[in-house]
Amino acid sequence: MEIFSKILRFITAPLDFLMKYFKLLVLLVFILLIVGLNQEETPQKANLAKLYLRGAIFESESFEKQIEEIKKNPNIKGVLLIIDSPGGSVGASIEIANMIKDLRDKMTVIAHVEGSMASGSYYAGMYSDKIIANRGSLIGSIGIIINGYNIKPLLDKIGIKEQTLQEGEYKTIGTMMREWTPKEREYLQNFLKKQYNLFVNDVLDTRSLSDTNPKAFAEGKIFTAKEALELKLIDKIGSRSEAIAELAEIAQVKEPIFLEKSKTEQLIDKLSNASLSVFSNLLRGQIQ
Repeated sequence: MEIFSKILRFITAPLDFLMKYFKLLVLLVFILLIVGLNQEETPQKANLAKLYLRGAIFESESFEKQIEEIKKNPNIKGVLLIIDSPGGSVGASIEIANMIKDLRDKMTVIAHVEGSMASGSYYAGMYSDKIIANRGSLIGSIGIIINGYNIKPLLDKIGIKEQTLQEGEYKTIGTMMREWTPKEREYLQNFLKKQYNLFVNDVLDTRSLSDTNPKAFAEGKIFTAKEALELKLIDKIGSRSEAIAELAEIAQVKEPIFLEKSKTEQLIDKLSNASLSVFSNLLRGQIQ
């Protein structure tokens, strides 16, 4: 019974939290908005900006919003692209790559890797003018993957059968309701090959590696910063401060001043982080 009691507390904890603190949170947000609207913001004198590519890549809209904020300020001469991402979907990664290419045509973009720059995030970030990585970062994972499950044996055991109507031979390709047929596997493998070749050829072209055998870097391997430098996947190993210095020099900025969020946005961010922290601590207390 104790385990069920814990499960019940885990389920009801979010509701209890909302009931206790929702009104307070709404009041605080309202106060912050009023304060923000009545508070004069310091005129922006920024000449550089930070752009973040963090976490798994499944959409590009949030990244686009960051770029839009940067483009609103005509004084920005360069961007520090901070990367810590394991990659994600092909489409979203290419969308972000196109945004970075477009931004790079307008101003200097220096990428700094502060964790991982792998798969889709490598695809996107490689279009920077230079890639600088800290010595503990992980680079690479250049490849394409499709995975799935076959849950038919489980469904057979519990007596569940699939019923499907379809038009188009490959409409249910990749389904987890049955084992893929040899013909489906061949089709998917050919599809992967095309996506893989697109990725590899873009790396060869962008990083000027036309004389390099792709097998040296494009077999899905993860490399240390030192190995990535030797393979010319990055340009330098260095800290964030070194990346900023490089950016300032190329962008011809004598005194770097980074674009900051407005005070209202900073207050809301702090409130959001505090709320998440309280909620997280509450949940931890319920499931210990």
